[in-house]
Amino acid sequence: MSTKPEPAPLLIACALGIEHLALRSGDRSGFDGPLTVLRTGMGPRAAELSLDRALAGPALREAAVLATGFCAGLAPGMHPGDLVVAEETRDPRGSTACVGTELLVKELVRAVPGRTVHTGPLTGSDHVVRGHERSDLFATGAIAVDMESAATLHSAVRAGPRPVAAVRVVVDAPEHELVRIGTVRGGISAFRVLRAILPAFFEWHRSLLLPRR
Repeated sequence: MSTKPEPAPLLIACALGIEHLALRSGDRSGFDGPLTVLRTGMGPRAAELSLDRALAGPALREAAVLATGFCAGLAPGMHPGDLVVAEETRDPRGSTACVGTELLVKELVRAVPGRTVHTGPLTGSDHVVRGHERSDLFATGAIAVDMESAATLHSAVRAGPRPVAAVRVVVDAPEHELVRIGTVRGGISAFRVLRAILPAFFEWHRSLLLPRR
């Protein structure tokens, strides 16, 4: 009699305490697999080190990795609370292709009806992007920027072949620029969106059908 293979774990990575709180307080009732919500700390270096440590252990060695949290939108017309599904992440080392983009878009629309979902390249930065730098990055084809997603996914695939994805909630857009990162604490709308989209992440993971080897 054959036994059902154990699914590969899911690791969801975020940087900020408020992002971690949103994810920890979201509805997990639809998920029955091994789940880790990892707070990496802010910035690409912190994200890279945190992922390296997490994926070195046997429990997460084959985990699918999804980077999430807040981001700055680059395209005119973006609004706080919009969602960004990365087709790829970019940083100075190159790009990392994301898996299951179309499925994530479909599930996000279902999870938070009425929210706009954008798809395209998500670029990395080692600082908060403001002013003309935003338009310069948009000119490269990127639609959003954050400090951790590219480093997170780069570290994930460097540690071994695995599905990766990045989904971000816009808190800062060309017409709605933050004064300081602490302003995120007032982003009730973005917080609620992030908390509500866990089911979409679980459906993404379920679609991978990755038995643990």
